[in-house]
Amino acid sequence: MSPADTRSSGASDKPTTSVPFFRPALGDEEIDEVVACLRSGWLTSGPRVKQFESDFATAVGAQHALAVSSCTAALHLAVDALGLTAGQAVLVPTMTFAATAEVVRYLGATPVLVDCDPSTQNMDLADAERKLQALASGQIAATQGKALPVVGVMPVHVGGAMMDMAALNEFADKHGLWVVEDAAHAFPAAWRPSSDAAWQRAGEGTAKVTCYSFYANKTITTGEGGMAVTDDQELADRMRMMSLHGLSHDAWDRYRGGGTWDYQIVEAGYKYNMTDVAAAIGVHQLARAEAMRQERENSARWYLDALADVEEIELPEMPENRVHAWHLFPVRLRLDRLNIDRNAYFAALRGAGIGCSVHWRPLHLHPYYRERFGWRPEQFPVATPLWERLVSLPLFPGMQDAERVRVARVVRDLCRQHRA
Repeated sequence: MSPADTRSSGASDKPTTSVPFFRPALGDEEIDEVVACLRSGWLTSGPRVKQFESDFATAVGAQHALAVSSCTAALHLAVDALGLTAGQAVLVPTMTFAATAEVVRYLGATPVLVDCDPSTQNMDLADAERKLQALASGQIAATQGKALPVVGVMPVHVGGAMMDMAALNEFADKHGLWVVEDAAHAFPAAWRPSSDAAWQRAGEGTAKVTCYSFYANKTITTGEGGMAVTDDQELADRMRMMSLHGLSHDAWDRYRGGGTWDYQIVEAGYKYNMTDVAAAIGVHQLARAEAMRQERENSARWYLDALADVEEIELPEMPENRVHAWHLFPVRLRLDRLNIDRNAYFAALRGAGIGCSVHWRPLHLHPYYRERFGWRPEQFPVATPLWERLVSLPLFPGMQDAERVRVARVVRDLCRQHRA
């Protein structure tokens, strides 16, 4: 069905069934593997986790991969392995989910929030530079006037479009910062500086540690789960040890034939390991990752065509020199052309049976960061007004023509009905 089919209007075009925001693409392979796992009697971390880690490292071009219970766990293990402590600070985008900043707080350090680029919503390095200068002079209330040493930066590839990693790493090198890459949206994804350059995948030497999410609505899923990848053996060993209570390496093999029962606690670690049941799903999701990415991209391109002439919204960019994971399809309402605000538009979409979401309320507008660290809306002149215009439309592999048409018709009709 062509995008032009969305341009009719009237009562007969109202959707009669709902379109979910996301529907996981699970096949017989995943189901059969989970059943085989259950029948094997090995449910926790075991051979399927090891296979998933090995296959994933190969898929992104990394030396080491550690499968864990969530991307939050991966991020926490990464900053711990890099030695983050209280009295230090880390640059974190304000336009992100809770996890990116909260893992900094887990270790008593201070997240210094950075505004976003107006086109991609990714971290604005110019504002990061300004925040460093303000921090050095004690002008940021978040640090109570203390010139805390900034030791790291944590970029987020919003929606699945990678930022310029050469520029980011140049910035990090200039200021002596480590990079932990929040790639929760960015698998499989890649970038290159120009059309004649080689592709570089997220995790292929792009950061000290790159972290991924396999939550239910991510580009591949294990239900809940995450992965940390690195080329640094020391970091990999530290993260693996801390992911299971800080036990000595012997603990990983203590239930296998020939393994020792004994172990030693060498650090106060965490309980972050992935189960074989989750990995059983992951190994088959991973095998279909590029095919599912292409399905997402096909739907995104369809939306871009179908909604191109709707003047009341701005569509996401299809950036050049990017392999876009298309985890999200966020549109921006042009509120000056509408007689309702984002919340009312969102409610109308939901009322018409269209699953949707908002990505995200910026961190500086949440009570914890506002009240504890004193961040003010005017310190983020891009993110503050931008979030009030954002709505993420349904986008998932296996999306049917009729579902896309239904979404586009409702978006178009609401814009027409509420045109200012």
